[in-house]
Amino acid sequence: MHWIPITVVVIYVVALFVVTWWARRLTARGAGGIVGYLLAGRGLPAGVSAALLAGLAVGGASTIGVAERAYHVGFSAGWYNAAWAFGALVMGLVAARRYRRFEITTLPELFERYYSTAARVVAVVGQLVLQVVITSLQYVAGGAILSSLMPGVFTFRSGMAVTAVVFVGITLIGGFWAAGLTNVINVIVIYAGIGLGAILTVDRLGGVSALAEQIPVDHPGFDLFAVGPALILGWFIVMLTTVHSTQAVIQIGFASKNETAASRAYLIGSALIFPVGFISAIIGMAAVVLHPGIVPAEALPKVVLDLSPLAAGIILAGLWAADVSTASALLLGSATLVSSDIIKRFFAPNLSAVRDQLVCRATVLVLSIFTFLLALTVRGILRMLLIGLTLTTAYTLLVLMTMFWPAMCRKSSATWTLVTTMAALVVWLLLPESWRFLPHPIYFTWLVSLVTFFLVAVFDKRKIEEKHVVNR
Repeated sequence: MHWIPITVVVIYVVALFVVTWWARRLTARGAGGIVGYLLAGRGLPAGVSAALLAGLAVGGASTIGVAERAYHVGFSAGWYNAAWAFGALVMGLVAARRYRRFEITTLPELFERYYSTAARVVAVVGQLVLQVVITSLQYVAGGAILSSLMPGVFTFRSGMAVTAVVFVGITLIGGFWAAGLTNVINVIVIYAGIGLGAILTVDRLGGVSALAEQIPVDHPGFDLFAVGPALILGWFIVMLTTVHSTQAVIQIGFASKNETAASRAYLIGSALIFPVGFISAIIGMAAVVLHPGIVPAEALPKVVLDLSPLAAGIILAGLWAADVSTASALLLGSATLVSSDIIKRFFAPNLSAVRDQLVCRATVLVLSIFTFLLALTVRGILRMLLIGLTLTTAYTLLVLMTMFWPAMCRKSSATWTLVTTMAALVVWLLLPESWRFLPHPIYFTWLVSLVTFFLVAVFDKRKIEEKHVVNR
């Protein structure tokens, strides 16, 4: 019966490319160069930006990863997405309007404007490490989804290749407009997929109360805090930090058509992100009852394979949509960093709009090949992902200080804060676990970032020029 889920997935992919081809017109008739291709001409309405944010946030970790964790810790695994939603909510309420007002293309560009060229260089290196690694993980997740749910059709490698063709194709053809519009479809498909999976599975078990009764006594079940308050707080701090300082996330605000649209995009996106984790957690809990003793990573795929081929196809498309939506936004974010902060800044500053867009597309293609090759060496990537996410503390601190307390900012603040935070991460990883006095590296990097920033404020007397900071 493989032809049924394959048909569903093919219809989904065709719909994505139809929308992408149509979005190509919007890119062509809008602003040229980087702004037109990688920022949608700064014309995204709030609804499209919100879908882009939700698609970026809801990936393999938010669905398959949460279900895997729920197999052990129950409903509390859903806090992962709640943390993402909280970060987006704060961004929408506090910083989105100010970010949009800066009229910049990348976060490192902001650092050069107010601090130094060295700060921009250090910033772009850190951002690229983070985003390239996360992008590579999306190939891996896509291959895992297709091969586990249709093992007779896809191998892990062929699943990775098909995933790459789809999201790279969308990105190359339509740019940021295509990523935004296809993510509207992706968000619908994601909710249809995981929602249908949860409803059918819980119904099969006799309802939510019956599920709770059938879960083993030693399993946390619906205990909201079983995963542990320290880890939940760590998730919230990491996501609050990540949302304010990762290029792929803040680029959504840069591309919104005005300040109000930018703010609304994060607020709407927050509401879209919040439920997904808890829905996926229910599926993971159901797997404990239906498939005891399996490898936890198989929790969601095993449950899906129990359903009808049509339902399995819709759920498969939903899971894969989560992966494709995340990958497209990340790839465009990385391409923006390379094109704007490296190529245009240091090698070809006077490109025409046409050549500028060609460089952007070439950058996307090269990054696609590089990230795919990196994905083939998946060992150690998850460790690097943790490093990257924790590194965002320095970026977030610098941005918030620049926006809200520029009097404390010095010309060397960005360079020193970024460098010492990177060094702190290396130290943390080299330390034996018994020496780590904090429950999560995010606490350590925040401590180092804050201490460094305020020490620089004491010793460096060269203040940034406040008159250039956007009106508060």
